[in-house]
Amino acid sequence: MARTSYNPRITNRTARAKLGDRRDPHWHLIAEGQHLGYRKGARGGTWIARLNDSVIRRRFKAIGVADDTVDADGIQVLSFQQAQEKARDWFKQLLQGTPDWTGTYTVAQVMEDYVTERERVRRKTLQRTRTSIRAHILGPLGDLDVNKLTHARLKAWRDALQDAAPRVRTKTGKVQAFRKFDGTDENAKRARQATANRVLTTLKAALNYALETHRVSSNAAWLNVRPFRNVDVPKVRFLTPKEAKSLLDSSTPDLRLLIHAALLTGCRYGELKAMEVSAFERNNESIFIPKSKNGEARHVLLNAEGIRFFERLSDGKASKEYMFLRLNGKAWEDSEQKRPMDAACGLAKLDQVTFHILRHTYASQLAMNGAPMKFIADQLGHKSTRITERHYAHLGDEYKRQTIQRTLPDFGFEFAPDFSANLQSDISLQVDARALKHKLLVGNFHRIA
Repeated sequence: MARTSYNPRITNRTARAKLGDRRDPHWHLIAEGQHLGYRKGARGGTWIARLNDSVIRRRFKAIGVADDTVDADGIQVLSFQQAQEKARDWFKQLLQGTPDWTGTYTVAQVMEDYVTERERVRRKTLQRTRTSIRAHILGPLGDLDVNKLTHARLKAWRDALQDAAPRVRTKTGKVQAFRKFDGTDENAKRARQATANRVLTTLKAALNYALETHRVSSNAAWLNVRPFRNVDVPKVRFLTPKEAKSLLDSSTPDLRLLIHAALLTGCRYGELKAMEVSAFERNNESIFIPKSKNGEARHVLLNAEGIRFFERLSDGKASKEYMFLRLNGKAWEDSEQKRPMDAACGLAKLDQVTFHILRHTYASQLAMNGAPMKFIADQLGHKSTRITERHYAHLGDEYKRQTIQRTLPDFGFEFAPDFSANLQSDISLQVDARALKHKLLVGNFHRIA
């Protein structure tokens, strides 16, 4: 057995508890080109192995959960020493050309490897994806050998998702709560099928990743497990200008600024809370978002009201300061907007409004006033117009009707009341003339014969 090396930052759980949460792992060098990483999350850490080799391209593998809160068992939960041993085994397998897996390769391992790779590529923690996997995939499928999955088993799992009651956000350590679910309600059933489709997409993407990396021998088990059809018809809710003003008037001063910015830019809550003063670019009259949900940067163009709003908001502030702050002077945190937003909705007598509905409001107003779908997609940060068109294309119909009335010229003549009758009379005379001519020709032909 190779000698264990030590790293004071991650060797034991006491040292790891002092580390801050971050997307990039804390790396420890085991040998040249071979590293063990510790990634700390809100609910504990995971061990990541990384190999750099001149022949094999850079490879990553999630090898287990760190023993931050649970004692190590040497299988799923690993100590620092056990993680090193498991990482060395994986390095040896790759360098000797043996498969990345031996024995049982579970669905849980597939999901962890897939999400780890996506997080590496996108350079951020996919917490919502991990939560969905824990909630819907690991329980019923996590311990199964991926090479022994069957079409029937996966189809039954998909069908069970549509019949399960929706989960309600529950505090850690509490028994999971569920919302009431009426299986006879078509809208409720459609919503559950839409959820099942999203989870199925994640599972199939992970299984396909395992196939691409030669850890699964066949895709026969999941290839023909289809999503439910006609369930993702978007129901776009948006505020009228009167409702938006009522919501603003009912909000606390700090929340009012966030809501106003969302209506002027269509930005997500996460983009607004992380926005620095330097994001406002006066020269090109836009807001710069360095990283959208899809991982790409974008510029959001502003109208005159938006320019005035951000000029006042950024005036006198340093470029690295946050654009939006709480009343206590601190930055907004994840989900911290929900309670004040609910309170504002109550005062404004509006059904629950979220920042996503504010984003819909922004895009819907653009669509209803004739903005092209490509422009709306660029403003929202969509990679293509497909999603944009699904949600907002129908709102442009009224604009099209207004456009034809506004742009097609009046030719200046009226439809005469007797025009139709005269036209029909002329057509009848022409038909009679043709018939008479035909009759004469036939008569002449018979006489000649």
